[in-house]
Amino acid sequence: MSDIFSDEGYSVICAEDGSQALSLLEKETPDLIFLDIWLPDSDGLKLLPGLKKEHPQVPIVMISGHGTIETAVQATKMGAFDFIEKPLSLDKLVITASNALTISRLQEENVRLKKKYSENRLIGDCKAIGQLKEQIRIVAPTEGWVLVVGENGTGKELVAREIHRLSNRHDRPFIDVNCAAIPDNLIESELFGYEKGAFTGAEQRQKGKFEQSHEGTIFLDEIGDMSLNTQAKILRVLQEKTFTRLGSSKTVPIDVRIIAATNKDLEKEIAKGNFRQDLFYRLNVLPIRIPPLRDRREDIPLLAETFLTSHYNNHGGTFKHLAPEVITQLKNYQWPGNVRELKNLMERLSIMCASELVQIIDLPPYLRSGSQTTTDGNHDNPQLSSLLETKTLTEANKKFEKLYITSKLQENDWNISKTAEQIGTTRRNLHRKINALDISSQT
Repeated sequence: MSDIFSDEGYSVICAEDGSQALSLLEKETPDLIFLDIWLPDSDGLKLLPGLKKEHPQVPIVMISGHGTIETAVQATKMGAFDFIEKPLSLDKLVITASNALTISRLQEENVRLKKKYSENRLIGDCKAIGQLKEQIRIVAPTEGWVLVVGENGTGKELVAREIHRLSNRHDRPFIDVNCAAIPDNLIESELFGYEKGAFTGAEQRQKGKFEQSHEGTIFLDEIGDMSLNTQAKILRVLQEKTFTRLGSSKTVPIDVRIIAATNKDLEKEIAKGNFRQDLFYRLNVLPIRIPPLRDRREDIPLLAETFLTSHYNNHGGTFKHLAPEVITQLKNYQWPGNVRELKNLMERLSIMCASELVQIIDLPPYLRSGSQTTTDGNHDNPQLSSLLETKTLTEANKKFEKLYITSKLQENDWNISKTAEQIGTTRRNLHRKINALDISSQT
């Protein structure tokens, strides 16, 4: 069997008995197990429940030279993928292995798809979105690596998923990694995986994101937030197309397509010493830039109605429509949080608005303010008017500081660390300012 599968291109590990198998499985988790019922030191059927408990995602094929229908049924009920009788048919072995691995991969992909809901389409009719869709159509069938650039909330992951969907790897995994959300001390184990016992709490071998995306696409979101140390390790993987799990010295070959994304100007980050120039050139093969929502205002009515309809279809309730003056108000707003901010607002209105028709009064204060008449007709900006009407400099400074910090928090999706870095202060000081100025996400 070892020779047959080796000839077919598989990597094979053999165990002479049950205890040796269990010892090997503490160090290595295979993609498929063939388990004989009669073993020198144990019964394969007795080993089966423990193996399924420890490795629930690994298909196990039972083998027996004296099998009966009852034994096969019992093995299947206990979680075996299939049951093969001796003498073994070489063709059946190869076909069974292929089927088991295919079904296992499909099950893993199904779990991943269920974990994250995403509308796999770009919404918009404006010229900028038309050009973006054309770029995606051109780059998707290639194997070129893509760098997607855009502000927070513009839909960078959506673009990455669309590229994968239209690529030749569409039937293989799409694995997304939010580089900004993973602590620096954990990102290496997250990306490359680890062996059992590699560190405290590593109770069994864990595949990393690169290994999960083998033959598919890995999406490195907000790659500009990676530390220089992690960037160096990523660069090495991209150059050598191999990686090593934590706690192992064995290199694992990898075949992945890279799509990276960032909301930063990486060339400026390179000049500041925050991003590796060689990694930038590796990733920036096919650059795609997503326009912010304020540059495609004509799409706002379509986006808003689509999000309202989506929420109604998924959650029921009363179907909502936007009054014409509301649409005007939405088109006049700057949308620092881009499409994500608009989607969140539509969900909020779907839940909170009592009537079918959404009117100005139903909008949050920061959106309603644009329709309020100011006491001085020379000032069209209500926030500026409010500042100018302030009696003392101290009060004006406080108002401006609150307005400024709120705006920067919205730009960064209320990420404290990013905002503190952007405005040149510490997390602790920013938290103190937020509390002192009574700032909240509802402000």
